[in-house]
Parts: sequence; C-alpha cells; structure tokens
Amino acid sequence: MVGGATLLGSAAKSSTVRLPSSDAEVLERVPSGAADPRERERMQLQRLLAARPADRRTALALARLDIELARTRSDPRYLGYAQAALGPWWKLDSPPPDVLVLRATIRQSSHDFDGALDDLDHVLASNPGDAQAWLTRSVVFAVQGRYEQGKASCAPLARLTTQLVFAVCETSIDALSGAAGPAYDRLAAALGPDSSRLSPRGEQDADRADEREWATSTLGEIALRLGREADAERAFRAALSIEPGDAYVLGALADLLLDQGRAREAADLVGDRTDNDALLLRLVLAEVASRAKKTDAHAALLASRFDASHLRGDTVHRREEARFLLAVRGDAPAALALARANWNVQREPWDVRIMLESALAANSPAAADEALAFVREHGLEDPRIEALVAKFAPVRP
Repeated sequence: MVGGATLLGSAAKSSTVRLPSSDAEVLERVPSGAADPRERERMQLQRLLAARPADRRTALALARLDIELARTRSDPRYLGYAQAALGPWWKLDSPPPDVLVLRATIRQSSHDFDGALDDLDHVLASNPGDAQAWLTRSVVFAVQGRYEQGKASCAPLARLTTQLVFAVCETSIDALSGAAGPAYDRLAAALGPDSSRLSPRGEQDADRADEREWATSTLGEIALRLGREADAERAFRAALSIEPGDAYVLGALADLLLDQGRAREAADLVGDRTDNDALLLRLVLAEVASRAKKTDAHAALLASRFDASHLRGDTVHRREEARFLLAVRGDAPAALALARANWNVQREPWDVRIMLESALAANSPAAADEALAFVREHGLEDPRIEALVAKFAPVRP
C-alpha cells in the first residue's frame, strides 16, 4: 500500500527512529529559501516548540509534518524528530489519544506492529470516530497480510472521511486478495477522468494533494497486480507530478523500469538520491544491469549502510538487503535467510516475490511453501509472482 495513512501523511514504509543525543546536536541543516515550503513551516514550528516545549498542539503539528516528510522522502530521521517532538508524552502510561495515533504510526514504521495495534486499540476504545486510527489500523493489517481485519478497519471510514480515502483503503486491500480488476475500476472512477493530469502540490490544497497523490500511486500499484504496466507507469508519474520527491513512488517506478529492462532510465530516475537507502538499492540494481562504472562504489556504500543497521539492531530493511544479496552479491542462501526472517514480520507483494526468488536461487523450494500457500489462500494477482509460482510446479507437488 503506497504511502500509508495519508490523512496525516503518515509513514507506512520501513524506517528506524533515532533520537538526538542532546538538545545541542545538529541533525540537519536546511538551506535558506529551501524550495519545499514544508521545511519553512517545520522550522517555524520548531521555534514555537522550543519556546513552549509543553505545548501539545504545536508538538502534534510538528510531529505530523515530520511524519509526512518521512513518508515522502523515505527518510527515517524525520521519524526520530517526530518522536522527539512528542517526548513529554511519549512514555506516559496513558498518553493522550492524539499522541497515541502518532506513536502508532511511528511504531508501524519501525515494524513494531503489535505495539502500533495496541496503541490504536486504546484510541478506538475511547473514540471510535477517530478516522486516522482506523486508517492506520487498516494499513498495519494489510502489511501483515491480514486482509479481512484490514478491510473491516476500512468500513468506518465510509462515514468518517472522504469517499476517495475510503475507496483507497478498500481497493488497496481488494487488489491483494483476488479482486484487482474491480478494485482498479472503482479507484479510477473515484479519482475521476483527469487523474493523469494532476496539479503540482503547490497549486492545490495540501491535504487534497496528499490524498490524490496517495490514491494515484495506489492505482499504479493495482495496475501492476493486473500486469498493466503502461497504466502503472502513467499513474506513478502522475503521482510524482504532485510530489516529485516522493521516495516510495520513485522506488516503485524504478522497480517497474528495472523489470522492463530499462535500467538506464531507472538510474536516471533515482539520480543522486544516494542518501536514501531504498533508492540507493534501486540505483545499484540499475547499475548492475547496465554495467555502469560506479557500480562497485555504490554497492560498497549500500553494504556499509546495511552493516551499520546491523550494529544498531535495525531489522526493518531485511527485504531490501535480501534483494541486494541476491541480485548484487549472488548470495542466495543469505538472501533466503533474510527473506524468511522478513516474512515473519510483513507480507506485502515484494515480500512474497523475494521469498520465491531467493528460494529458487538457493535451490530450496520447500522454504517457499508458506509464501506459496499465502498466494493461493488470498488469490494474489501479479504476473511476475505468478511466473515464479509456476517455476515451483516441477519440484513441488
């Protein structure tokens, strides 16, 4: 599911929270006159919160903005900033519900799904009308492959938020459980006929822009389930016309280009975003495929990032590291070990795919039994996954 709970621009993708060691630590420097107006807004909120650290309203606004930036840039540092903003309430026995929703979003992004669900259950027990809590709960269940519970969490959104948000919530799950065709048609209708010609973020209301970008990129992912790659590319590019820096959508489009053998285009798309581990992975994969000169340097840089994550005890990039080990290092057994560990935590289509690819490459077909059963149980549609499943037929009864 692209983007996650976009009512507040929350991060649904893998990241790790890091808090500053002291108030004096410089975490980043933003150039004056930075192009993104959200950075100016962020600096203003930081100043207000520094003057009044117990002002929960300002802290919540800053945390929401940081979570949105973490999502669009796939930069885990912003989740650390969000947690720091919520610091006075973070470890309370009973934090206020609005803090709990944001804490759940950050926990989800760190793959603490049980902790996230516990926070959300507490919020909904006292306020069943909290749309953000229902949406985030649905996202968590979907990432875990618990589709019935995920769709049940979408249901209250029909009366709590816009019809587009409700449609994205339901169709993103339908597309993973055997109904990708109807899901695509429903979401395309909800977006309207002009979804391929969307306005940049600065030319429309920010909340509406976030909502439409999420819906449009989700439409692209559903198109992938159907093998409609041209439609998927068109949707991803339309989403990027709203939010050009959205790292998750850039990664999804880069994967599509790589699958189509358009490695040089994938490398150009990623560009110099080597500060982002997920995009650095796509750049390395593109360079390996096109035999680019910088492959070794970028591969070494990415390997060092994975090594550093191991030292931190960070386990949220197992899928990405498994892809790296398989496609770049050619270490199928190590890739399979990581893919299996990742499978125990999350079960999105790419988690299925790397499980199947690494099991085949390691000549360990039995290792993929659980993933194969998952595909059959939920009727997961995806031409590339279906092609991998077919390769197991000669070796698995």
